[in-house]
Amino acid sequence: MQRTRRDNFIGGDPHDGPMSMDFFVWLIRSESRAVLVDTGFNASTAQKRQRDMLRCPIDAVRSTLGVSADAISDVILTHLHYDHAGNLDKLPNARFHVQDAEMDYATGRCMCFEPMRHAYSVDDVVTLVRNVYDDRVVFHDGDQEIAPGISVLKIGGHTKGLQAVRVHTKRGWVVLASDASHYYENMDRRRPFPIVYNVADMLSGYARLSAAADSPEHIVPGHDPQVLQQYPAYPGDPDTVILHTVPVPSV
Repeated sequence: MQRTRRDNFIGGDPHDGPMSMDFFVWLIRSESRAVLVDTGFNASTAQKRQRDMLRCPIDAVRSTLGVSADAISDVILTHLHYDHAGNLDKLPNARFHVQDAEMDYATGRCMCFEPMRHAYSVDDVVTLVRNVYDDRVVFHDGDQEIAPGISVLKIGGHTKGLQAVRVHTKRGWVVLASDASHYYENMDRRRPFPIVYNVADMLSGYARLSAAADSPEHIVPGHDPQVLQQYPAYPGDPDTVILHTVPVPSV
């Protein structure tokens, strides 16, 4: 998605220019478990919102990483914006992990206001509600361990119930910031992203991300194209990178 710098910082940017946005999903895989972090959006949503869709992320997990949708046992939804909570119908055996506050936000009175609901897709939210009635949603109220070596951290800020994900890897504790920091620059320069529920929580969240990760190089922002440059590509696929290895030094 093509954007300008002023779109990505509260107060704009004095050095305005192009600043594109990428969209990611992440697979956490061990010998016994496959956990997906976020689910991207589908072709219909891409067309409606005029986003460039390279491929279905659920299909890509299968074709590139060899993990079928049926094999994914758990999905951590960092929040319910359209680009993080689509394609739920493609994951027949998964449980969906979400914060209480996020479901309250996405189905409550704040959605009466168009600017607050703009980044949500009503179809995605309704699909998740249907999964609640099918006993496939796990609610969390704050920080919690999902499985050994995987925990969620309630950050808020960008949305009422946004959660980051802390993962223990062979290089240490990696934190998937999701939209707690869209870009490296948001957290590095303490300049919040403009789509925000609570600015104070967003600013406080940057410190929480740092405290949870082994180093700044262990934090992965939610939408920064630099992620694809910082980490080695998965063999045969330049659009998939490996986060459990040391990132490439910045030039």
